[in-house]
Amino acid sequence: MHPSHDPRAVGPASVAELVAVAEEVARAAGALVHDGRPENLGVAATKSSAVDVVTAMDLASEELVRRTLARLRPDDAVLGEEGGHLAGSSGVTWVVDPIDGTVNYLYGLPAYAVSVAAVVGEPTPATWTVLAACVHAPATRETWTAGRGRGAFLDGRRLELRPAPPLERCLLATGFGYVAERRRAQARVLAALLPQVRDVRRMGAAAVDLCQVATGRLDLYYERGLQPWDLAAASLVVAEAGGVVTGLRGSPAGDAMTVAGATERVADLVALLEELGADAPDTPAASG
Repeated sequence: MHPSHDPRAVGPASVAELVAVAEEVARAAGALVHDGRPENLGVAATKSSAVDVVTAMDLASEELVRRTLARLRPDDAVLGEEGGHLAGSSGVTWVVDPIDGTVNYLYGLPAYAVSVAAVVGEPTPATWTVLAACVHAPATRETWTAGRGRGAFLDGRRLELRPAPPLERCLLATGFGYVAERRRAQARVLAALLPQVRDVRRMGAAAVDLCQVATGRLDLYYERGLQPWDLAAASLVVAEAGGVVTGLRGSPAGDAMTVAGATERVADLVALLEELGADAPDTPAASG
């Protein structure tokens, strides 16, 4: 392993510097998308389906992030949702979601954020170590930050996960994919899960949901299909607040499933999701 790829080679001062960069970049992009949102904002492109949208502001936000990181951290790599991977030489990769919750943003709903994280190792949840993170929600004026070994904060207030109630009294959040077959499978799981918990919320921005778990506004969160940019920054916020972020069947969080919250309740929810086959392959609907 190259020394710059080893998180032990990054001292506390360096982690603090990375957190400061993450926050500067996320706030700048947040100001752009919030203050610069056109009244007639439309869809610039689609991805996995016709409802998986990209706006011009997603593209502008990521371009601003990349320009700013090129100025502040010219040797680092960048992995962004819209622009793909740009290689670097330092061992640090910035994992960026320029607007997490694009559909909310398109409709003028406030649950969206800019997510920026610095990781070492390959920029995938199975192999990375997240060092620094910022999730900035400009519409609500809330900013979550975290540094590895340095704690998690909401607007400067340290976060500590509260004790979890029993599963039947837990408030959960989740999200849904954009392809019909995936949605059918997720609806089946949700229908079986809902009677066994307090209630379920669906707010439409994975990074914000994860940060709400760290803040204590949600007890648990689960979702299938998260990508690295959905997960990187907010997973560190949860972990540094004292929570756990994991997948099913001993796998790390990621595309197959992400579950987050207090350790004991995550274990309960993981067992239930495994029993329900929440990570089973999607099956097309039968034709009539």
